[in-house]
Amino acid sequence: MLTRKTKLLLMKILSLFSVVRGYNIPIIVLAQYLSSIFILAPERRALDVLLDWRLFIIVFVSTLTIASGYIINNFYDSEKDLINRPNKSMLDRLVSQKTKLQVYFSLNFIATALAFIISWRAALFFAVYIFLIWFYSHKLKKYPMIGNLTASLLAVLPFFGILLYFKNFYHVIFAHATFLFLLILIREMIKDLENIKGDVANNYQTIPVRFGEKVSKQVITVLTVSTILPIFILIDKYDVGYMDIYFYISLIVLIFFLLKLWKSQTHNEYLQLHNILKSLIVAGVFCIVLIDPSVLVHGRNLLKI
Repeated sequence: MLTRKTKLLLMKILSLFSVVRGYNIPIIVLAQYLSSIFILAPERRALDVLLDWRLFIIVFVSTLTIASGYIINNFYDSEKDLINRPNKSMLDRLVSQKTKLQVYFSLNFIATALAFIISWRAALFFAVYIFLIWFYSHKLKKYPMIGNLTASLLAVLPFFGILLYFKNFYHVIFAHATFLFLLILIREMIKDLENIKGDVANNYQTIPVRFGEKVSKQVITVLTVSTILPIFILIDKYDVGYMDIYFYISLIVLIFFLLKLWKSQTHNEYLQLHNILKSLIVAGVFCIVLIDPSVLVHGRNLLKI
């Protein structure tokens, strides 16, 4: 039997896991490694990429920084989340605001110190990234469109950190990044529709709050239609292997998404749209291997040897 003290400790650990969204971390790590192998450094052997200790540190520092970003975002959104996510908010509040800040500063210190092992430029990159996350959470997210654009940029910025490490500035990389950026931007705007009650109560001037849900849906529609351009470029201009299947399916899903968007009015309906986009983004991570599935076959054969 667990003692009351042990149960409380486990609950606090679970609470902190919820605050840093620990369930997202493995997906982020996987996305960075798969992007490195198949998109950012396709000329290098997959095993060499996996065993690159410098890349490991960059990925590890990215995850620490992203985790700290979730903490500071949760810190500033605590009142809003009581309205928008009451169940999750009650779990998150098992860890005090003071403890959250202590963990936040600790993670950022460790991340910056580790980045110095790579170079002072890497340390500067992540120091700026940490500042931008704080500035977004504290100020920018309260303003229409600026907050959405900043959040989307911050989501893809760690991949540009790896891009700078490999120094491979292929045009195809920016086509992939544009598609991902648009999906994340659309998801951020759906979150504004989903969280409109809490935003109104806490004076967050998002597009739905300031201009209404109809205008927000119109902007989302334009952005969704805009994804056709990077998809066309990736399929028609570049060799993305079997990943073109993912892009064709994405078009079908996004058409369904738009039809559902204009019928949606409630929090739960917007949450469903949010989950559709989240699933599309996560599926995109796993589908990166379709660019060159033979890499997996060679890796399996190597393990057998």
